[in-house]
Formats: sequence, structure tokens, C-alpha cells
Amino acid sequence: MKKIFVLVEHRQGEIRDITYELLTKGRDLASKLNGELTALLLGDNTSQFTEKLKSCAHHILTVEQAILQNFNAESYQLVLSEIIKKESPWLTLIGNTASGMDLAPALAQELGTPFTTDCVEIEIENDELIPTRQMYGGKLDAKYKMQKADSYILTIRQAAFPQESANLNADVVSFTSPLTQEPDYRKFVEYLEAAIGEVDITKADIVIGVGRGIKEQENLKILEELADSLGGVLACSRPIVDAGWLPKDRQIGSSGKTIKPKLYIAIGISGQFQHITGMKGADTIFAINKDPNAPIFNEADYGIVDDLFKIVPVIKNKIAEMKK
Repeated sequence: MKKIFVLVEHRQGEIRDITYELLTKGRDLASKLNGELTALLLGDNTSQFTEKLKSCAHHILTVEQAILQNFNAESYQLVLSEIIKKESPWLTLIGNTASGMDLAPALAQELGTPFTTDCVEIEIENDELIPTRQMYGGKLDAKYKMQKADSYILTIRQAAFPQESANLNADVVSFTSPLTQEPDYRKFVEYLEAAIGEVDITKADIVIGVGRGIKEQENLKILEELADSLGGVLACSRPIVDAGWLPKDRQIGSSGKTIKPKLYIAIGISGQFQHITGMKGADTIFAINKDPNAPIFNEADYGIVDDLFKIVPVIKNKIAEMKK
């Protein structure tokens, strides 16, 4: 029976969304392989998380130690390498997050395990593992055939898979940590969280996202007016922040914030994967872009291929008419 392992990522007492996404895909793979899914939970006071995870996996393997309260890639690597050597999972899934990418490459190298990063899909064909990665800014999907091995490690892009509930009832098994102290060459110091600005885009039901297609800072005004007319907030992709047109706390994406509004309108945003990561969870996505091949249209529920400067005024006027 093939084992699928998923590393639980948590921060400040909260399980991160990427964990539930990986557990959803892990259950799907385990079902196809007639295998079982195990959630790997490293931390201190792990019981606060186990109840939330029990329905999501067949097993929960916990390593509880004060040293593991906060993420440290060196500590995690020492513990996970021992677990993987002993348990021999066929596949270990780790989030392609800042923490995951700090950990996974060194872990795979130590174990001599075939390894691929930033996967957006995983398929099993003839008992072979075939992950999919994106190329050229998301315009091309590339399938990779992994070298034959007994074990594999993949990092998975955030929002690549949905979060789906399950009704499993995992048993909880503890694993004795091999750590005697935190590695002296790398220690956790403190957790610093960026301050929330005057607008919290993560709490908004309607978000208008703007990208380099707006051309000039002065053109932000018409987009702000559109956001106001809809009762929404204005956000952006990274080029707008880099240009200094909007503050960092308005940025959506892997290096910005993750949003899950009821409606997301992407205007003049091509849709590079870094941005898609931050907005893919929106209930409804509407895109306006003059490039018909823009990757944003792969994610959009509705789209208009045209010049935003022709379309936005029409939408604004229509909203004004409806309000009257």
C-alpha cells in the first residue's frame, strides 16, 4: 500500500490554507493508488490542530517539541528526514510557500529523492508520477516524467487545488523527535507581521485589481471611482507597487496578499502565476484585457477582450443607471 504524506503548515496558532489544499489532493491520489494519507504535524501543543485535521486524513503523525513551536527549516529537515527514512512514503507533498521552499530542496537533496517544485497538477499514469508545472508566465503547461524511485517529494503551488471537506477519522500517532536542541547555526528569533493599512483587501467582498495595463498613475482615478461605485476596494498586481502607485498592502499575489472575495475584477492584469496564486479563491472572477491570450482568462468566469479605457467608463455608467 502506497503512503501519501502531507506536511501541515501552520503559523501563529493557525493552520494555513495550503495545508487543506494539499490534503484534498492527497486524498484524491491516495484513493487512486488504494493507499492512505498521513498528515505530518510538527509543533508544540499539537492537540490544538489535530481535531481540525482528523476528518481530512487517514492518519496524523505528530512530533511535539518546544523547539518545533515555530518553523525553522533546519529543525524541520532533521525531523522529516528521519520520518521519511523510517516510514518510506511514496510521495510527500509540501506547500510551495516561503517556508516550503526553504525546506523542501535541502530535504530532497539529503534523501536523494526525485523532486519537483511549484506543481499545479499531479497525475498517476501506469503507476508513474507525472507532475505539471507552468512555463512562460503560465501560458504553457509542462508535464514532467519523474525518474523511477521508491519515494518522491513535490512542492505544490498555493491555490492550485480546492479545499474540500472529508469525513475521515484519522488516528493520531506520535513520533519521537531526534532533536536535542535547536541548531545553533540557525535559530528562530521572532515573527513579524506587516501592519494592515487603511484598507484590508483580504476582508473585502468586492475587489478591483489593476495592473500595468492602466499605463499611468493618473488613470488610477477612474478605477477608484469604479471600486467606489461597486462598494469595493482597489488592489493591484506587483508592477503597480513597484512603480509606487499603490502601497504594498494593496498587492495581490504570492509576494503580496491572498484574497477570497465574492467578486474579483482584474483590469489590465495579464495574470502571471504569482498573481493568480493570490486571487484564485474568489467566488467570481471577471477580467478585462486587450490580449486574448492573457493567462488571466484561464481563471476568469467572465472576460472582455478590449481596451480597458473603453470598457470601464461603460461599466461605470451602467452601474450609475442601475442605482438610479
